[in-house]
Order: sequence, then C-alpha cells, then structure tokens
Amino acid sequence: MTEEFLHYVWKYRNFDLRHLQTTEGESLEILRPGEHNSDSGPDFFDARIRIGQTVWAGNVEIHLRSSDWNRHFHQSNPAYNNIILHVVHESDQLIFDKSGKPFPALELTGRIHPDVYRKYLSFRDSPHWIPCGKQAGEISNGLLELWLERLLVERLERKSARIADSLALNQNDWEASFYTVLARNFGFRINSLPFEMLAKCTPYTLLSHYRDNLFQLEALLFGQAGMLDDYFREPYVQRLQSEYRFLAHKHKLKGMEVSLWKFLRLRPLNFPTVRIAQFAGLMHASEHLFSKILELPDLITLKKIFSSNLSAFWSKHYTFGSDSPESSKELGDESVENILINTVAPFLFVYGRTKGEGSPVDYSIELLSKIKPENNHIIRHWKDIGIVPDSGGRSQALFELKESYCGPKRCLECVIGRFLLKNEVKDTTNE
Repeated sequence: MTEEFLHYVWKYRNFDLRHLQTTEGESLEILRPGEHNSDSGPDFFDARIRIGQTVWAGNVEIHLRSSDWNRHFHQSNPAYNNIILHVVHESDQLIFDKSGKPFPALELTGRIHPDVYRKYLSFRDSPHWIPCGKQAGEISNGLLELWLERLLVERLERKSARIADSLALNQNDWEASFYTVLARNFGFRINSLPFEMLAKCTPYTLLSHYRDNLFQLEALLFGQAGMLDDYFREPYVQRLQSEYRFLAHKHKLKGMEVSLWKFLRLRPLNFPTVRIAQFAGLMHASEHLFSKILELPDLITLKKIFSSNLSAFWSKHYTFGSDSPESSKELGDESVENILINTVAPFLFVYGRTKGEGSPVDYSIELLSKIKPENNHIIRHWKDIGIVPDSGGRSQALFELKESYCGPKRCLECVIGRFLLKNEVKDTTNE
C-alpha cells in the first residue's frame, strides 16, 4: 500500500463508504473530502465531515499507519493543529491532540477493494508505452473529449513559462519576445537551441533596422550563425561575407560557433541553412509580425503571413559551397502549421491571459481546432490504441497526456486512469 494510493481513494471516495465509523466507534460521514494539497502541510484542506451529530470543517491528514503521525513529528508542527480527521490504512496507535484527546481516525483496511489496488499496481509497474495500455480506448468519447480539452489548456499553460521568460528578458516587449520564441521554433527541435542562441546574439532591434534589405538580413543571420567563416567560391556568398564583416565591425557583433548547428540525418529542406534563409525572408516580409497576428486573421490569411520569398540564391542551393537542382525552398504547409501550433497559439494564449483579454485566448484554442493533427510516432501510438486526434489541438493534448501523465505514471491524477479504477469493481465505487 502507498500513501499516493490512499490520497486517491480518499479524494475520489473510491472505497466502501457504508457504515463508516471512527476507530473510537463514532458514526462518520464524509461531506467533502477537501482540496488536495501537493505542498507541505496537511494532505487535504477545507474538508467537511460529520462525526455523530457534529459537522466539522478543517484539514485531513493521511498516513499508511497512525504511528506515522509521531514519526513525521506532526505533533510539534502547528500546521497540523486544525486536523479534523486522521485517515490511515492501519490504525496501530492512538494519536492525541494538544489537549490530550484522541484524534478522530478512519481506518481503511478492509474498505478498499483488492481488485482496485491490483489495478493501480498494474499501472505503476506497467512495461507498456502508456501504463494502462490499450485499455485507454475503453473510455467514453464524452469523458475523453472533456479530458483532452483540459489537457490542451494545461499544455498551453506549460508552454507559457518559456514565453514568460522571454518577456522578462525583453522587458515585456511582445514583438521582441515573439521573435526569440519564433526563432527557436524555426529550429524544429533538432536545431531549436542554436536558433534561439542566434536570436539572442542578433537582437530584434538590430534586425529590425535592416528589415527592408533581405541581403543584409541574410548577411547578419548567416554571419552570426558562424556560417560565413570559411572560404567560398560563390560570388553571392563572398558578398555576404564582406557585408557581414562591415556590419559586425559597425555593431561590435560576436557570432556563434558553426559546430553548434546539426545537419546530420536531416532532409535537405530541414538544413539549418535553409531554415535561416526562410527566417530571413519572413523577417524581411513582415514588419511588426506579432501585431499582425493580434488582428486575429482567419487561418488562410494567417498562413500567408508565414509565406515569404527567399533570395534567388537558395532556389539552387541547400548549403553554401554546393549547387542543387532548382526547387522552391519556401516554408511548406506542414512547417507553417507547426509554427502556428508551437509558437503562435501559445503566444496568443499568454497575451490574452496577461492582458485580461478573452479574444486572443479563445482564438488560440480555435486556431488549434482548425489545424490538422500532427503526425509522428507519439500520435501513431495513440491511434494504435484507438484514440485518433482530429485537430492540432487534440494532438497537442495527447502529447501533454503522454509527457505529463503517462510518462511519469501519474495515473491517479489522470481521468482515464481514474475511470479504469472506478470501473474495476463498480459496486464498491462511490465517487
């Protein structure tokens, strides 16, 4: 038995509630189990119970054994003075309050159905991709939809932390912060950190100064990325090198080490050289980019904002120093949707929450509902289980479920886990 499991059965009252009595033999009724506390102090705040004819309001503490109270030194901690009930799996010792009276206690031994506990252990010790395996597909569509809606908000809130950090660094400049977070997204996971470093060593204000000149933008970005340090034969690249030397001297710039960028096992269209060229094109085409997004355009218009032309050099190149067959290097639809999912929607969500405006928050969620679901190994696993997302919002929710609940095996906090435990033995569940 674990305290974590006892917290669950108390919170959701998933144990035999018939003829409850304290260890002293008084009748007991749970009116409200209280608010679960994940910090220090009592396990549940603001509970309400009836003992005999008296209704008590206060806190509840939970232990495996009643003797754990003294073992954890609660008797000398004033935070535990307002305990109205001590819930234990095994009552092995009387515990007294400061006045010398026995604490009201509830012993759960014999009240928890063994099948429910075995199911919990099967989750905890599961070797499967998600602890409950294919049983997750048994949950009703309505309950699953509500859970995924909540998970999407949790994911947007979790992504808010990085945006908040960027805002703090940029003194609450939304355009500059958007530029930094957007740059990281242009790295598309493999090169996300180098791209973020590039944005930080090439300030938004500096880039804005040269926004009207695509050639100078490329010189700045490729030079700061450390990609213009070698000798190249192409006249265009030599011109970039010359321009960067001038700009670096003028603005006292220091670039990155080119070794930070990863090319290995990437498709040519995902090479960081192509991504930097795309980023330069976007900066050139879009002044006050975040302000345009705040106008809340429709999805088609929003996608067009991220469609920009690259310099002619890139139509026949993926890297410096080698030619390639002519092809378009514009951001594809999948890449644009990735940016909308991972940068635009979270930024709108944070902006709305920060400014107390509902429209950007609503639009961020609406936007995700209109984008196609992502397609990667995590989503394919969910499909194998029978849970198929129908939008980018749903796929984001499933990422959150896997990362924040299934991965760390927080099954007792998961709606699916609780559903499966509740339905293990229906006649002993009183949630």
